[in-house]
Amino acid sequence: METFRELYERLVKASWNNRLQEEVEHIKKYEEYNEHHLRCLLNPEKEACVIKVDECGGCEEGTPQCEASCLFSAIKRDENGNLVIDTEHCVGCLHCVDACKSKSLAERKDVLPVIEQLKLKKAPIYAMIAPAFNGQFTLDVTAGKLRSAFKKLGFDGMVEVALFADILTLKEALEFDRSIHDDKDFLLTSCCCPIWVAMIKHIYHDLIPHMPPAVSPMVACGRSIKHLQPDAITVFIGPCIAKKAEAKEPDIKDAVDYVLTFQEIDDLFKLANINPADMPEDERDHSSTAGRIYARTGGVSKAVQTTLDRLSPNRKIPLKATQANGAKECKLLLKEISEGKINANFIEGMGCVGGCVGGPKAIIHRDEGTKHVEEYGDSATFKTPIDNPHVIHLLNELGFEKVSDLLERDNFFIRNFSKS
Repeated sequence: METFRELYERLVKASWNNRLQEEVEHIKKYEEYNEHHLRCLLNPEKEACVIKVDECGGCEEGTPQCEASCLFSAIKRDENGNLVIDTEHCVGCLHCVDACKSKSLAERKDVLPVIEQLKLKKAPIYAMIAPAFNGQFTLDVTAGKLRSAFKKLGFDGMVEVALFADILTLKEALEFDRSIHDDKDFLLTSCCCPIWVAMIKHIYHDLIPHMPPAVSPMVACGRSIKHLQPDAITVFIGPCIAKKAEAKEPDIKDAVDYVLTFQEIDDLFKLANINPADMPEDERDHSSTAGRIYARTGGVSKAVQTTLDRLSPNRKIPLKATQANGAKECKLLLKEISEGKINANFIEGMGCVGGCVGGPKAIIHRDEGTKHVEEYGDSATFKTPIDNPHVIHLLNELGFEKVSDLLERDNFFIRNFSKS
């Protein structure tokens, strides 16, 4: 019987060659197969971010390592004592996958439904590339070449999510300027990492009032595309599995139709014999330094700091930032904050060590990724979103007459954390 990975590769190839249904029917009729594997690949939207691909080999004694490693209590036992993954609580941090010695767990694969959409072409489909992309597909792959590669793959266009990180940076700088007036005030940055946000929502929910009510750049990008082109299909691509869970959250599930990882899209490039480095340039320099550096730990803090300095250079209470680097540090920092041990007024958490560049499905090491993110940020024409005419133009196109309209409590860059 094929392994999960073997079946995945076989079905992806069949789907790309327009014979997925034929291949599935052949498997069901003539071959011994794992029904659970097939179901997970054909209908990934019904599964948690982590799936069981084999029966658990078991840990020698005590609490299973996968269960012990889960910070969100998403691995539980059913009525028969078997370990199961709670779809509602799994946020996709992949700690359990790393901890499982028998390799019985794997991340969800979402490639097949995306290929089917590319083949059907019933609606325009857009790739939304995460700010961490730079250097992931070899050094020669610029944003312009990657845009051409996506078009050759069948997408109608590629949008850099860094442009929407610009918008959320501007929003959080405005929120800070409005909310922080003395040494006791503080904000927990809310707009970037789904693991950090989930930890606050599900474990340290008393801290929710300190979160600016902002969607993530991914959601802001998806909603903006759908606002401008309502029938569009949106596909986010990044190094993160947790984004797959975020895209399904009830209050924001209108924004992103599919989430693929850098590794999943790299599989498609190879299958289609597309080398992004060989593609023609289609460069469109829309994002500022601020939006581009979101991909590494400390990037959000620096982006908001530089933007705040442009908006309100004479503030009496300056921004004083601290960061948690990785899920364990996030949990420790939130615990200290909940106990009143607060030494900063702007607090950033990244669920992966290094930030998004350290995501579980990044292609290159986080140190190398950080270097490329910094270089890409330094190459931006504009340093902050307030200097970026593309941000102002886009906001106007989306119906925001003034930058201060971002603080209104009823717009599509807002979310209600107490109800999500």
